Amino acid sequence: MATLSLLLSIIGWIIFAPVALVGTVFAIETAIGLAAGRRRDAALPLDPQEIALVIPAHDEAAGVGAIIASLKAALSPGVRMLVVADNCSDDTAAIARAAGAEVIERHDISQRGKGFALAFGRDHLRGQPPRAAIVIDADCTAEPGALERIAALAVATGRPVQSCYLFSPRRDAAPMVQISNFAMVVKNLVRQNGGRAIGAPALLTGSGMAFPWPMFDGAGLATSDIVEDLALGIDLTRQGHAPIFDPVARVWTQPSTAGGTLTQRTRWENGFMATARRRALPLIGEGLRHGRPALLWTGLHLLTPPLALLMALNFFIALLLGLLVLVGMPPASFAAALALFGVNVSLVLIAWAAHGRDQMGIGTILRLPLYMLWKLPIYLRLIRGGETRWIRTERE
Repeated sequence: MATLSLLLSIIGWIIFAPVALVGTVFAIETAIGLAAGRRRDAALPLDPQEIALVIPAHDEAAGVGAIIASLKAALSPGVRMLVVADNCSDDTAAIARAAGAEVIERHDISQRGKGFALAFGRDHLRGQPPRAAIVIDADCTAEPGALERIAALAVATGRPVQSCYLFSPRRDAAPMVQISNFAMVVKNLVRQNGGRAIGAPALLTGSGMAFPWPMFDGAGLATSDIVEDLALGIDLTRQGHAPIFDPVARVWTQPSTAGGTLTQRTRWENGFMATARRRALPLIGEGLRHGRPALLWTGLHLLTPPLALLMALNFFIALLLGLLVLVGMPPASFAAALALFGVNVSLVLIAWAAHGRDQMGIGTILRLPLYMLWKLPIYLRLIRGGETRWIRTERE
């Protein structure tokens, strides 16, 4: 009997170990991110004429004019605004020109994707290179001064700078959209801020990213990777140029419909998890071998699943261990799994109280268990090979 109990105990801890690792990473980033506040790293401002804004756009005729007007209002006169109309089948280019942006058009259906559009824009800028290049998506706006702030910080530090990229609050959106928007707050604000506070590299999130020109000029942009920003940030971290997160600079995008949000999440999370499969363990190994904590933590962050999947895994592992307790397993691993789940649920609720009230109503919290079921198609798609296409998200 004692031998069986010991065997079940070992099995229990083996089952719990992977969830314990990634759940602890999540807890550390979230707890420290909530406690750290918004430190104001600042740099001497650049001349606006030394900054170039690169806006990749694919069939954005419906909104690109308003976006350009909003960005112009948030920027000082003189900032160069370059729209790359990439494989467009609508009037994106003409509308962007009429709104006052510099526009170049690219037509190559054999090479579709944001990375190719950015490389095309960079090639155009080489004729008159700026000191800082900023990438912002064609559906995003920025708070006044935010983009110039991250441009100055990038030049001063010689490192890429990621702004805080969030969905604009929409309390009238469908409940699943509200929850998804709040999950982005946890990912792109709270956890990024926790990583900043412990000195870990930021993850590049695709929009509101600033680069010193020499770094942007040499970056491997021309790729069909659907999370090209994530891969670029990892490569720069390995090269010793770890991205910096700026929690003060805010960039906003409008949330999509429920169907569009599911499409968008499928692309983002499949791309993230595919990158994690390829690169997380090698990064951890490289960090340990060469004594590089930045690589080690980046690998651990990549191993940590998106919020809904992490919570579901922790819950079902606790449930499985509880069943094993009923057949004679000592309860220690079950208690640990239950405690970790409780800690992370509490941290998520604190994050909602601190940063998510405008994103999600209190009644919507009760739908959190349904959110995992709503996202089930994302994970089924991952099992079948993952999303590999570059798909424009439908928006409100």
